[in-house]
Amino acid sequence: MNPTYETIRYETSDDHVATITLDRPDVLNAFDRQMCEEIQSAWRVIKSDVEVHAVVLRSEGDRAFCAGLDISKPFGQPDDVWNHIDPGEMLSPKWQKMWKPVVCAVQGMCTAGAFYLVNESDVVICSNDATFFDSHVSGGMVSAIEPIGLMRRVGLGETLRMALMGNDERMSSDTALRISLVTEVVDRDHLWSRAHELAAQIASKPTSATQGTVRAIWESLDRPYRAAMEQGLIYTRVGNPIGMAEVAAAPRITIQPRIR
Repeated sequence: MNPTYETIRYETSDDHVATITLDRPDVLNAFDRQMCEEIQSAWRVIKSDVEVHAVVLRSEGDRAFCAGLDISKPFGQPDDVWNHIDPGEMLSPKWQKMWKPVVCAVQGMCTAGAFYLVNESDVVICSNDATFFDSHVSGGMVSAIEPIGLMRRVGLGETLRMALMGNDERMSSDTALRISLVTEVVDRDHLWSRAHELAAQIASKPTSATQGTVRAIWESLDRPYRAAMEQGLIYTRVGNPIGMAEVAAAPRITIQPRIR
């Protein structure tokens, strides 16, 4: 039985895909402490569920994918400043060491803390009405954590422009595609179905292979080139025998590749 939550919806399907839906559209899917804890719980459930091979991360409502932290209520931190936690640690699948591929589907506004979710997804697509911006500096706040993650996707120049322009400039879906923030733009009506299609195609591969791929690539970002190559080689030696045996044992199905 799937767990039930109050701020998100969690579903699984027979094609080995789990779907997390942010479900606070009345506040533009802004996250509070409860949502962070529920998303953290969902990542842990997915990590331990052998029937889940890939994930779709999406949001309810038309106005926004996520507006970041809900500033209308206190997030709640302990008195000892050294025990404070960044919300991104709970929102991030990689902080939870959850290596199953995540397909993120973005519609409407995506701003500020929403990039915690976008930055750590493996495949990001968006609808043609999506806009991306970082509101921190417009509110007098330093924009630091989210841009550091974003810079790994789009580079220094585009990251600095977004971080420094604040609310004065919104990146369109076309620009997001051009700078590789997203890999595909679709009509809003097809966003969820396309995200699920991608996740299901990924989930059809041996999960030992896809998880090893995700882990090797993400961990390489924190290592020098040669060390990353050596670590990646270890993962191929661990995962390849398992995944290749699974492919060899499966019925052969001919699939016509989709031209992108």
